[in-house]
Amino acid sequence: MKTYKVIITGATGMVGEGVLLHCLESSEIESVLVIGRKPLDRVHAKLKQLIVKDFNQLDKVSEPLADYDACFFCAGISSVGMNEQDYTSITYDTTINFARALLAQHPGMVFNYVSGAHTNAQGRQMWQRVKGKTENDLMQLGFKAQYNFRPGFMKPVKGQKNVKWFFKPIIALFPILLPSQSLTLHQVAQAMINTISKGYKQAVLEIRDIRALAAI
Repeated sequence: MKTYKVIITGATGMVGEGVLLHCLESSEIESVLVIGRKPLDRVHAKLKQLIVKDFNQLDKVSEPLADYDACFFCAGISSVGMNEQDYTSITYDTTINFARALLAQHPGMVFNYVSGAHTNAQGRQMWQRVKGKTENDLMQLGFKAQYNFRPGFMKPVKGQKNVKWFFKPIIALFPILLPSQSLTLHQVAQAMINTISKGYKQAVLEIRDIRALAAI
């Protein structure tokens, strides 16, 4: 079986942590480099960490990143309480600058971006437009392949620490009450791995696409 080396961002958040835990247990993943602004309190034989205080400065990092097959970009913040300029700076500018720095080292890499359900560059809500523009511009950068994941409700992986307290009482109900809008983070992570080995027919993956790709 061919194995892969991947970069993960956002591992201190729920999505990134779930993707990381799945990758650490997957026989398809040889090694994981977590790039973050602060260290993870986690040790694993496959895991390596790189602290980068400013993701806009990734091009100045001396760590070689060209050996990695894919980046699973799971970093992100809520738009609640933020104005459009600040949200754009963090969500759009940081992501694009990070992606360009990786592209300069390894254009043959697969770049997966976690966006969100209902993302729309022409949407009425500010976060929809910003994430939609981020998706559109990532697709134009020139990676070997670039996929935008739009998950809905996600059930965490066993052992996760970074789960919002208000999710915990209702997590088990997601697949029952909202089956068409729900995924597990195992499915999200496996779909990401499958973008490397199998690819997918389109660059924007809605919930049904993520579920289908994970099952291939």
